[in-house]
Amino acid sequence: MRTFFRKHIQGKKVLIIFLVTNVVYLFMLLVTIPAVMTFSNGMALFDMMPTGYSEDYTHALLNALGTGGRNYYMYTQLPVDMIYPFLFGLTYSLLLAYFLDKLKWIDKPVFYSTLIPMAAGMFDYLENAGVVIMLNQYPDITSITPRLANACTIIKSALSTISFTLLLFLLVLFLIQKIQSRKAEMDV
Repeated sequence: MRTFFRKHIQGKKVLIIFLVTNVVYLFMLLVTIPAVMTFSNGMALFDMMPTGYSEDYTHALLNALGTGGRNYYMYTQLPVDMIYPFLFGLTYSLLLAYFLDKLKWIDKPVFYSTLIPMAAGMFDYLENAGVVIMLNQYPDITSITPRLANACTIIKSALSTISFTLLLFLLVLFLIQKIQSRKAEMDV
């Protein structure tokens, strides 16, 4: 796995993947998610509820969406959201590996933190699968499906937060290292 990362952590390549990932994310945030939410009179979608949602909320949202909203969710929002988890996992794993490499930590056990964004992406796919099942089951949603989808939402959100926090931490360490390196060069 380290070999894969070493092969793909060139700055330009990581930047391009980062930009593509965030274009897809912005498309969802600015286009598809607001469009679905217009059907639900502003009720937040499952993906946008990092602390989770209840079974009652699930029924209320799917009911508020109506047939048109549920179809838009299923056939417009979710196809885009099936691309994003892969891009998120790849991008943020590569970014973590990039900074670990710059800090000379890529061969240390902390390298395995690069798996956290991939795990977040996996739980995003499981969340999406739960949403697809709920949309297909509506109005006769079994009680287990919202619970499992909710658990996946919470785990995805927690892992995403850990990924961003770790990335920010590594970025700060990298910047400190750069500043110290430049200061040392100026002192010589």
